[in-house]
Amino acid sequence: MEEIILNDHNKQEHPPMHTAEHILNQTMVRMFGCPRSKSSHIERKKSKCDYLLAEAPTSEQIEQIQNRVNEVIRQNHTVTVSFVKRTEVPDGVDLSKLPGDASEMLRLVSVGDYDLCACAGTHVANTSEIGTFKIISTDYTEGKLRVRFKLEP
Repeated sequence: MEEIILNDHNKQEHPPMHTAEHILNQTMVRMFGCPRSKSSHIERKKSKCDYLLAEAPTSEQIEQIQNRVNEVIRQNHTVTVSFVKRTEVPDGVDLSKLPGDASEMLRLVSVGDYDLCACAGTHVANTSEIGTFKIISTDYTEGKLRVRFKLEP
């Protein structure tokens, strides 16, 4: 068996919050056709993600985002990890945020059949471990939507 060598990860995220970020990213992609978060700051108490959008979402759409994320969490998806060479990454997996020195072997994280992305972070084993996703606030400026969120037990 070939030895798997991955780049070091510079941060230890809070697994429930980081997994919720994956679900939020995929929800944004599905609802708005936008890329995954342009930037994010994931912490235990509260987190934020920035998305590039042509226009500000309505308050109804913000509520839909929160509801869809919670719906996915309640589906008790298994979170799995697989390793693939860059040349074998499935279509649709965005590699644009990988560092320039990323290894040939990539770690893919799957949240059931809802989300699949390259990631070196830490995650829960099942979405049932996340809790309830709550959007604290949003603001939209010059094509960028910032979503601040937290998790409740």
